[in-house]
Amino acid sequence: MTDSIYIPAIAGDGSLYPIEKMQAHLDGQLHLAVSVFVFDGDLLLIQKRASTKYHCAGLWANTCCTHPHWEERIEDCAERRLSEELGFTVPLTRHQTVEYAADVGQGLREHERVTLFSAQVDSRTLEIAPVEGEVEETRWIGPRELMREVRERPQDFTPWFRIYLQRFPGLSFAEAA
Repeated sequence: MTDSIYIPAIAGDGSLYPIEKMQAHLDGQLHLAVSVFVFDGDLLLIQKRASTKYHCAGLWANTCCTHPHWEERIEDCAERRLSEELGFTVPLTRHQTVEYAADVGQGLREHERVTLFSAQVDSRTLEIAPVEGEVEETRWIGPRELMREVRERPQDFTPWFRIYLQRFPGLSFAEAA
């Protein structure tokens, strides 16, 4: 399925401990994560996850998201993942941390404490190079079109992206970034 990667899980007392990523998802254990939103004005760069991903394959999501490796700084994680998935890096602004839980299929659950990051770019000059096995497709989308698509075809979007749009609408577009 995936390589054995250890990520920071959160104990009941708030302390962190390493857990294997797949185990965290099988157990629904609360763990750290990052989500990045890259904008050009009010257009958001979204990605379609590769069809080979171990969960939510082929679904649309925010620009990128992942889990920090054990003892990796959150900021470094967000920058790393932009490069690993989309082949670029840009300066990121750190925002609030949110928490959610969701069934992501195949007996897996996300239960994440997510630090959100954003960036403003010029899409005409940004060179996006989606990495095979990570991202099938990217596109820029405005708020009205995105909300319409999610309303009409929620099954085309990852559970966490739908949760972000529903519970934290200000996080979705540039005015909150």
